[in-house]
Amino acid sequence: MAWFRKEKKPRRPVRERLEIPADAWEKCEACAHTDLREKFVRNFNVCPNCDFHRRIRANDYCTILLDEDTMEELEVDLRSTDPLGFPEYPARLKRALEKAGDSDALFACAGTLDALPVNLAVMDFSFMGGSMGSVVGEKIARLGQRSLERKYPLIVISASGGARMQEGVLSLMQMAKVAAILAQLAERRIPYISILTNPTTGGVSASYAMLGDAILAEPGAVIGFAGPRVIKQTLGQDLPEGFQTSEFLLDHGMLDSVVHRKNLKRTVGQLLRHMSGRPAVAGWSAV
Repeated sequence: MAWFRKEKKPRRPVRERLEIPADAWEKCEACAHTDLREKFVRNFNVCPNCDFHRRIRANDYCTILLDEDTMEELEVDLRSTDPLGFPEYPARLKRALEKAGDSDALFACAGTLDALPVNLAVMDFSFMGGSMGSVVGEKIARLGQRSLERKYPLIVISASGGARMQEGVLSLMQMAKVAAILAQLAERRIPYISILTNPTTGGVSASYAMLGDAILAEPGAVIGFAGPRVIKQTLGQDLPEGFQTSEFLLDHGMLDSVVHRKNLKRTVGQLLRHMSGRPAVAGWSAV
């Protein structure tokens, strides 16, 4: 009676092979946690597992701080040259331009932060380790002059290995030049906020990075002048645990606050409103 029987045939599971792009995953440099790149991006490139603040590009900081569609790049025509005839320096500049873009080690722009007009300078570690050369100092000096003329607050985000040795004393002179323009801002009571990221070392930490009316830093950022090995050899003694981190400097009075990247815009906006005497945005708590 096979006519009245329904034969049960085994079902074959339908399997679709999903191909995941190789660049869809990111790995935290601190704890080795692996997650979707999209999740890192949504979290401001901060590890969702250990809260490690990964290094990001200058444009990313502009996106975080500035209001949408208000950014205007400034000083786009400034380019590094080879004033001392340093061996292979032009070739290194060419490679850096190909890798990191044509803004040198500092991206200068203007825009609004919570409807407040500001001038913003962001160092880019991808360009020769964020080294401070003549272009970096000149861009900050011009932004400072623009702040003087328009009475706009100045914000500088630092990420640097120090002065650029290929430009010798011309690089070191930028420390004094920038410090002079910052002194004029202080005399006229125009706010200057310095934000330190990982790492901020050398001549940058010894000059404009530590001259802010308010000095903020990201969690875990390495901040200092010389390396710990050099300091240890000079002092001849072991250094404290966590030496040269933003938390250590905060505990010893060198910083005003350590701010998580997701709270950076809100904190800077509150500081600027407080410094300029403008009312705070409703619903925001004190820094």
